[in-house]
Amino acid sequence: MTTATPEIHPLTADDFGLWQTLWHDYLRFYDTDLPTDTTVATWRKILDTNSAIFGFGAWQDGHLVGIVHTVLHPNTWNTTDCCYLEDLFVTDALRGQGVGQALIHHVYDFAAQQGCNRVYWVTQADNLPAHQLYERVANQTEMVQYRKDL
Repeated sequence: MTTATPEIHPLTADDFGLWQTLWHDYLRFYDTDLPTDTTVATWRKILDTNSAIFGFGAWQDGHLVGIVHTVLHPNTWNTTDCCYLEDLFVTDALRGQGVGQALIHHVYDFAAQQGCNRVYWVTQADNLPAHQLYERVANQTEMVQYRKDL
């Protein structure tokens, strides 16, 4: 069953409570918790027009059903910015019904409007439903991510 295409637009200050609910569901999905000040700082960056972090919401029937956050940044291999799709989350009830794909395509359009050269993201190796979606909308690279938290 496919749902109607969601309406997607930038998150606004009025969306905080709804966003926060999905944000906490997203963190729970990844079995993590962040301090309240990190959540508040993330929200402020999303709303700050001078920040390189952007947030979009997917709406259906007046309900926020998905969120996506992106970070625009320069890089050394191109003369234009990259768009990192950092967070993508869709409510459980609508997963697999096109909302995530619509959010990704919205990010593609946004990144193109911003003059970016690519959109990229990472996901957990065992998140197979996400992999199925991502394989339909992008190409998996051979790169492996390493990280040292500081």
